[in-house]
Amino acid sequence: MLELNEEEANSTEHLDSQVQKAQEQLISLKRQQEQIEKQKRELEELSRRQEELERGRTEMTDKLTRSLVVLEREAYDSQKKLEQIRATRESFEQHLTLLETIDPKSWNPADLHKELSRSLSTVDDARAEFSQQRSRLSAAGGDEMSEVALPEVAADVSLGSGNGFMQWMQIGLAFTLPLIVFGLIALAIFFWLASQGR
Repeated sequence: MLELNEEEANSTEHLDSQVQKAQEQLISLKRQQEQIEKQKRELEELSRRQEELERGRTEMTDKLTRSLVVLEREAYDSQKKLEQIRATRESFEQHLTLLETIDPKSWNPADLHKELSRSLSTVDDARAEFSQQRSRLSAAGGDEMSEVALPEVAADVSLGSGNGFMQWMQIGLAFTLPLIVFGLIALAIFFWLASQGR
């Protein structure tokens, strides 16, 4: 009976030991499972971030490449516009200098017709250049160049341009002034000679 009790005690201890080992193994397996799950989450996060990096890199590479092409084109267009503006400015300065040198008060009455023709030609040249450059700037810049806001060119002084009576009278006076001056001088000389003959 005593032996049987000892065997049962040994058997119970053995079972308890087996259960204890099984529990320890189960705890160890749970820890390993948690570690594996943690590693899996970390790897998934790394994979997600790598995909995000690749997507972002591809997107920004494409955007930056296309933007550089657009900016290159804009820089080229801006350079051309700037050169056009510089050339126009130089041309306007030259014509302005020529117009400012016109001084009707300093003209010799005998050369009045020639001086007047030359000065009108200078004004016509300036008008034609202004119109041409204004059109070029508008064509080169589109809507942007309208901000420059160059004034409109007045109608050219020609026979068919529909000028008013006062303007035609001024033009007529300008053309006949040399004849009037010459006539007055001749009349003065005639009266002076007539008074000397008495």
